[in-house]
Amino acid sequence: MSRSIKKTKIQGITTAQSEKENKQDANRKLRRVIKQMVKEVKTELPELRDVSNTWSFDKDGKRYNPEMTDKDMRK
Repeated sequence: MSRSIKKTKIQGITTAQSEKENKQDANRKLRRVIKQMVKEVKTELPELRDVSNTWSFDKDGKRYNPEMTDKDMRK
């Protein structure tokens, strides 16, 4: 991957590298809620957005940064 670079100058707003743990926790919570609802024989199952709040994740979104250097563009 020595030649792998980003094509657009977009980066995360905060210093967090990844939201992997946040996404894992949200999906675990969703699966737990769905299991409980299936045991109660409920037909209306929740969506991921109903169970977790994406606004509380580590990253606050992304932004365009026209001043990114070549080092920042490398993956």
